[in-house]
Amino acid sequence: MSSAGGVRKAVIPAAGLGTRFLPATKATPKEMLPVVDKPAIQYVVEEAVAAGLEDVLFITGRSKRPLEDHFDKNLELEQVLEAKNDVERLEQVRHSSDLARIHYVRQGDPLGLGHAVLMSQNHVGDEPFAVLLGDDLIDPRDPILDRMIEIRNQFGGSVLCLMQVPSETISLYGCVAVEEDSISASSGSSNSLVVTDLVEKPDVADAPSNYAIIGRYILDPAVYSVLAETEPGRGGEIQLTDALRVLATMPTEQGGGVRGVVFEGRRYDTGDKLSYLQAVIQLASEREDIGPELTEWLKVFCASSREQT
Repeated sequence: MSSAGGVRKAVIPAAGLGTRFLPATKATPKEMLPVVDKPAIQYVVEEAVAAGLEDVLFITGRSKRPLEDHFDKNLELEQVLEAKNDVERLEQVRHSSDLARIHYVRQGDPLGLGHAVLMSQNHVGDEPFAVLLGDDLIDPRDPILDRMIEIRNQFGGSVLCLMQVPSETISLYGCVAVEEDSISASSGSSNSLVVTDLVEKPDVADAPSNYAIIGRYILDPAVYSVLAETEPGRGGEIQLTDALRVLATMPTEQGGGVRGVVFEGRRYDTGDKLSYLQAVIQLASEREDIGPELTEWLKVFCASSREQT
């Protein structure tokens, strides 16, 4: 396990209603939808823990009790599995409850990502922290949080995870204007860029680049005072992007400065129906226990589908 340096805590906003997955999410949190045989949110917690962040705060809302239950102990289930001597499943059940020190705060009113982050202030205090969004699953073979923490420890300020996307899709994301940094380049930080401006879901013609912000952040605690003064923006919500835009103009000694780390690894989007299904199939096909049989079935299924069309 790597050391997180000055970053010890992870914040995971999970108060959304999951309307894009109705009716499945009418009574089940979208974060609990399974990706193969684990809920999507467990992958995110495991990513945080792998980076040394073992203190995790969920920002939740109504109807999120199943999420809390998943990361709690289930003594009755454990006793049943013990009685059956089902060691493998017993370890899987205990793994989720032993992952990290997990805490919960309710957001109440759904006022946006910026407001959700602001709700974590009492728990985080005056220290840098990570924010992980549950819709983005980062493949554990391509970790990015370690690198982001390194950049934070080296330069201070806040660090964003950036990914180059096709220009025609940039309006789906927060977008940044960037410039090369001679200091980071000379120190070997070749995939680190200075962020000079940020725009939330810009029109394609107005986008300053094709660098999209994906759901991983290392934030300086100065973000809290900025968020407290941030007016509702796009969609009538308090946007984290708007607060980061202010931080990008502030001096480093005041907690300002924003950098981006370019991610080129494997990422799965579970916030969209098609992308969610693709993520399940891709991850399942790479599993040793079910991958070979699934791959063979897919070949037959695809061939049959072509014949029918």
